[in-house]
Amino acid sequence: MLTLPFFSELEKTNNILLAGAGGGFDIFCGLPLYFALKNAGKQVHLANMSFSDLENSTGHKLHKALVEITSETQGSLEYFPELHLARWFAGMGEPVPIYCFARTGAKPLAEAYKFLVDMLQVDTVILVDGGSDSLMRGDESGLGTPQEDVASIAAVNALEVTTKLLVCLGFGIDSFHGVCHAQFLEAVADITKTGGFLGAWTLTKEIPEVQLYREATEAVFEAMPESPSVISASILSAIDGQFGDYHATYRTMGSKLFINSLMTLYWCFTVEQVARRNLYLDKIRDTETYRDLATAIKQFHASQKDNLRPWVNLPT
Repeated sequence: MLTLPFFSELEKTNNILLAGAGGGFDIFCGLPLYFALKNAGKQVHLANMSFSDLENSTGHKLHKALVEITSETQGSLEYFPELHLARWFAGMGEPVPIYCFARTGAKPLAEAYKFLVDMLQVDTVILVDGGSDSLMRGDESGLGTPQEDVASIAAVNALEVTTKLLVCLGFGIDSFHGVCHAQFLEAVADITKTGGFLGAWTLTKEIPEVQLYREATEAVFEAMPESPSVISASILSAIDGQFGDYHATYRTMGSKLFINSLMTLYWCFTVEQVARRNLYLDKIRDTETYRDLATAIKQFHASQKDNLRPWVNLPT
């Protein structure tokens, strides 16, 4: 049978850190992988760039930018997807801690990643991006929301672990944030030329691991009714076979969506080649605060104003 290079890479790994790169619900987009890797006998840990109020939680602070969240943690339930996910796992009889990275600059995040990797002794880190803006290199007309993604890529690229991968789920969703589909596909082509594209495959509703992803995500949506994830709601809609301007959450009402089957694809890359293509990674490596990070990206993008590549519509 045909085997994707992504799975060949994982055959030689045993202890994996699966981490949401872009914050919020990104770790949920990695859940199908989590369940599949666990079923394959791998040891897998979950982490996420967090938008939650970590400082006012009772989570175990491991590092100035890293907090361990368990089902027993107390914190604001209004927006705390990691805590609700940990409690969902506990309800399934599986105590699973979620390691939460604080929204900081790239330098403290890199230190926190190194601390966690050393503590867990992992040999592989898989970053998960819900959407596709992590592949924007910096001179596109629209970058989406790159702050967390690019800081995560910089942090993981600097790690001394055997395998460092990035998966994107939800192609096309980031048009909601101004990302051009054609420029994502151009990025895939560029990374393919350097040997960094490890293949793509689709999630279908018949796959048991996808069904568990749905159960977990919908349980957290129910626990946080005011803050459902646009990305996960769109992906689940696409998995269900919805198409076009379909709105599963009130948060997208008034906008134009294009739900389609390409949103169900996992796209897989080496972190090294994604990082190498990025034009401004060196500009953000030493940022200390989230504000520093956002400012550095904004300044770089502004410096490209005479060279920004315009929006390109896909051929029809």
